[in-house]
Parts: sequence; C-alpha cells; structure tokens
Amino acid sequence: MDDTASDPGASGPRPGVDRTDGPDDAPTADAARRPDAAGAPRASRSGRPTRPTLAAVARAAGVAPSTASLAFSGTGPVSEDTRQRILAVAAELGYDGPDPRARSLRRGRSGVIGVVLDDRLSDAFRDPVNVLTLDGIAEVAGAAGVSLLLVRSPLDDERGMAPLVDAPMDAVILIGCNVRIDPAVAVLRRRSIPVVAIEADAIEGAVPVHLDNRDASRRAAAFLHDLGHRQVTVVTLPLDSARERGPVSAERERASSAFTTTERLRGVRDVYPDAPAIASAGSSVEEGRIAGAALFTPGVEPPTAVVAQSDLLAVGVISAALDAGLRVPEDVSVVGFDGIHVDDSLLYRSPIRQLTTLVQPFVPKGEAAARAALAMLEGESPEPASFRSELRIGDTTGPPSGRQRD
Repeated sequence: MDDTASDPGASGPRPGVDRTDGPDDAPTADAARRPDAAGAPRASRSGRPTRPTLAAVARAAGVAPSTASLAFSGTGPVSEDTRQRILAVAAELGYDGPDPRARSLRRGRSGVIGVVLDDRLSDAFRDPVNVLTLDGIAEVAGAAGVSLLLVRSPLDDERGMAPLVDAPMDAVILIGCNVRIDPAVAVLRRRSIPVVAIEADAIEGAVPVHLDNRDASRRAAAFLHDLGHRQVTVVTLPLDSARERGPVSAERERASSAFTTTERLRGVRDVYPDAPAIASAGSSVEEGRIAGAALFTPGVEPPTAVVAQSDLLAVGVISAALDAGLRVPEDVSVVGFDGIHVDDSLLYRSPIRQLTTLVQPFVPKGEAAARAALAMLEGESPEPASFRSELRIGDTTGPPSGRQRD
C-alpha cells in the first residue's frame, strides 16, 4: 500500500509508514522494504523478498515520489533525462510499476470489464463466433486501458450465479445470455454495475446490442421459398440449459429460454409456419452431424432444404447428407448462420467451397458493447446498437431437384 504515497500531488512521508525513527529492533514497514546497499529489496519478516515500492525508487533516484509517479504515468512536466534515470533505477531495483491493486482502491474501480458467455468456458472458445466477438470487445477495451475478465457462466459452476455476482469488475457484457441469469443481473444492478447485453432478451437496465436474428432468418427462408423449397427443416441451437437433442415440440418451443435460438426459429416460421425443427446440444460440426443423421435416415423422406442456426451446425448437416449418399445442393440445400470459415475435411468429397449463410458482424458487435460499457463508466449515456446480417449465396443451395414448385 506504500504506492498510495506516490500519486501525483502526494508529498512527503506519511506518519506510521514512511518514518525512519523507529527502534532498531522494530523496523517500520517501509524500512523493511528499502533496498539494501547492493540495491536489492530487503526481505520481509517471513524471509521472502518484498515488492519494491515507488517510494524506494524515488529515494534511490533522488527525486520526489510525485516525480517518480509522473515518470511512470508518462504525464506531467518531467524531463526525458529525469524520466530515463528513474526508469533505470526502477529496473535495477526490480520495480515494474505502481501496484494495480493500490491504484484500484484509490480510484474505486477494478479496471476490469467482465464478459459472460452463454456457454461453459470449456466449450466457448471452440466456437469462432465467441472468439471474434471477444476480439471486438478487447480492441476497444484495450485501447482504453481496461482489462477483460471472463466470468464463468452459471452453467459452469455449482454455485450458480455466484461467479457472476462476486467477481471484481466495473461493468459486465453478456454475450447471448438468456433469462436464467436474471437473478444474477438483479444483483449486479443492486451493486450499480453497468450491464450490456449482446443478443439477449430484454433485461431491465441493460444496454442492448441487437442482431437481426429473426429478420435475417426470415430472409434466408424466403430465399429458399423462392427457389421452390416447401419441405424445410430447422436445426436449432440449444433451447435451454438442459441442451437436450431431438425434435422440437410446440411445448418445448414455448418453454425455451434461449433468445437467439427462438428468434431464429421464429424467422423461419414466418415463411414456413409448420416447418419441423430438431434441436442440437450446441454449436459444433459434430452436433450438426448428429442432427443430420436423424434427418437423413434410410426409409424416411428427407427435407429438400435445411436451415441450420450456425455455420458449424450447417457443415455437420452437409457431412451427414454426404454420408447418406445425398448430393448438396441437388438433393438437399443447406443454409447456415454466422459467416465464419469452417475447415472440414469431409466437405472435400464434394465441389462445395462456400456455404450459403447469413454473415453477421461479430467484431463490430463486440466493439459497440465495449463502447457502451465504457460510456456508462464515464457517466455518459450509452448508445444501444443494432446490426444486420447479410445473406451470402454459396454452393450449398439450389432449386429442389425432381420437385414441382407450388
């Protein structure tokens, strides 16, 4: 905590910390930390070397603590020669800069934005969508000198909401989180921690960053309808925290707590009201293969088109179709969602090189969320944001072969 004496504007020793007139057999805390004659920090009473302080650097460099602090901050009227001398002394003493813990206490902030993903962290980084969105958040937060803390989803911890409400952070960005974390968000509001929600249902007090999930899915479905497809099935993302695979009944759909899943399904249903749906347990190629295998079972008439709610699922569905001896897009068309590059060796058995998909702006979404969080921390009015996905036509869609248009 000695660093609190070295802020700009601080001057002179503080009673009980920087004084040097204590008895020889009872050295003060500061005396125990002073470098010895060789320049190394003294050991603590436990025998372990203690962290050098800015006050010790200032003494060794022959400057005031406030001058040393300005040299490290890069602000204020400090000559280049003096700054270099202070930094050289700091390097000799092994001092790397002011203790961020002390700085946080003085500012009343942690300097951290928490990011909560609607996945277990063990799964979250297998999905490029999460990685690209985090890139956008990190770009803006890093430029502002703010760190990111990945907070485990309530799915990831037996303590439920505890990781979310206990973590030290100044603001929270939720990525695709659904209604099950409402109690935790309520606690964050009581703690006056600003919340930004990316692709989430309406959360009171949270700044929204929207994606046109429903409208984009409607446009993809309309594209298939214009091609002549009438038998269309949806392969969805998980419907809830149970992540149960299988057919989506009306009851399961009504009970769904997954906002993005529900919005994308509604978009397809705007064009195909009776389109069947099959739920996956997550966004992955393997989950797409599992769903596709159920759709392309021998003896069962397959759909002429599949709308998959992620590109990873779409690639898995295509792989299952090829395994079943079907041609894509001649026998079955497949549309994805995201616009990521998926490298899957099973696709090399076909001439497919580009997926028909809805391309969403991952990085701008993350940047907008980080800007909103930073604005709230500065007492400014944050700007909600809305983004549009673009339909990109690839090699995986075409008119249904052998089927007549209505």
